[in-house]
Amino acid sequence: MSTALRLQRALRERLRRGEAEITVVEPQSYLTYHPLLAEVAAGSIDPRHVVVPLRRALPDCRVLTARITRIEHATRRAWADAAPHGEPSAPVELDYDVLVVAPGSVSRTLPVPGLAEHGLGFSTVGEAVGLRNHVLEQLDLASATRDPALRQAALTFVFVGAGYAGVGALAELEDMVRHAVRGFHNISPEDLRWVLVEATDRILAEESPELAAHTLAQLRERSVDIRLRTTLESAVGRVVALSDGSRFAARTLVWTAGVRPSPLLRDTDLPLDTSGRVRCLPTLQAVGPDGRALPGVWAAGDCAAVPDPHTGDAPCAPNAQHAFAQAEQLADNVLASLDGGPRAEGIAAYRPDQAACSTSLGLGRAVAHTRRGGRLTGRRAWWLHRARHLRRLPSADRRVRVLMDWVLGGLFSREVVSLGTLEHPRSEFEAGFADDRPT
Repeated sequence: MSTALRLQRALRERLRRGEAEITVVEPQSYLTYHPLLAEVAAGSIDPRHVVVPLRRALPDCRVLTARITRIEHATRRAWADAAPHGEPSAPVELDYDVLVVAPGSVSRTLPVPGLAEHGLGFSTVGEAVGLRNHVLEQLDLASATRDPALRQAALTFVFVGAGYAGVGALAELEDMVRHAVRGFHNISPEDLRWVLVEATDRILAEESPELAAHTLAQLRERSVDIRLRTTLESAVGRVVALSDGSRFAARTLVWTAGVRPSPLLRDTDLPLDTSGRVRCLPTLQAVGPDGRALPGVWAAGDCAAVPDPHTGDAPCAPNAQHAFAQAEQLADNVLASLDGGPRAEGIAAYRPDQAACSTSLGLGRAVAHTRRGGRLTGRRAWWLHRARHLRRLPSADRRVRVLMDWVLGGLFSREVVSLGTLEHPRSEFEAGFADDRPT
């Protein structure tokens, strides 16, 4: 969407109407701003305010709410399917001159027994809202049951994966639940058990070691049980089994153990690396068989293996910071190539700024570092985190709405109401038919 925004603005100024057409194909009719999903799960932001409607943001583009099923760059053709999964379909053939590949990534799941049945993802707005409802429902269950084992399982929350998504989601939800239990006469914060499982020897692998260590210490001060060098072995029957030999019941299992490139890329003739990402030059052009730029193909974001000079030319990490910066550089390079061909002087290599990442750890708490190498913690980091993402939101009206959510959140107490029926809107209607069965 960011690339299309930049292109439509430039083409509107430089070309006559009808001289060029930008087509955006995306299964959802909106962009999701992923860095704020943790605050959606915690109830700090309305879910609708972290999504940007594509048709409103891209009025000069042709937006197709469909999924690409195949790309054949040898003939400059792609096939888009608008039918829901499982329904008969007739893919539409699309011809193109320039292809921008940015399907992003999907959750990297593993064949862990019980994970598919009991695990919860955390990569979409729906999953963030569903997780919030589920966690609040566990508090209701724990408060109402007289079964000690069921109560303990309901109050145990396990997160697998300690990257930005996992740490941010756990910290925000722990902060929300600590507030929510004030309304329960028989649940105290000491009854809650939070477990963070990480396969490597540190959390926040993309963060500086100092800030990662600070985050680790702060989470442990909040009684979060952090298991490093540990993996999830099984979740059968809602019993969590870890590689360190521990076993315990938990009714909440959140999987945030990384991402992998979109499987769409396997149905293309584009050059892929061993991880399944599109091999790219620093200019964001796909690499051809001869090692030069493949004419007419550009890629950015989680699906693109773009060399990062800060890490010895290893591919850029799949995060939002790189994705947004690459999108703008890609648009400028496409425009330069249209002016002067694939080797135009205006095509520049992607040179990422020094990482300026941050993550929220709950209200008034965060860790962040700046482009100049500074490190911040606590409330100052929290203000910087919020200001940074407010500026990056690619929609003016969404920035205003998110800001108002934060302002109102500072004036009033948190909303801790579960709307679990949103996941099953037909349950009450179907129950009415069950009551009318003949006896």
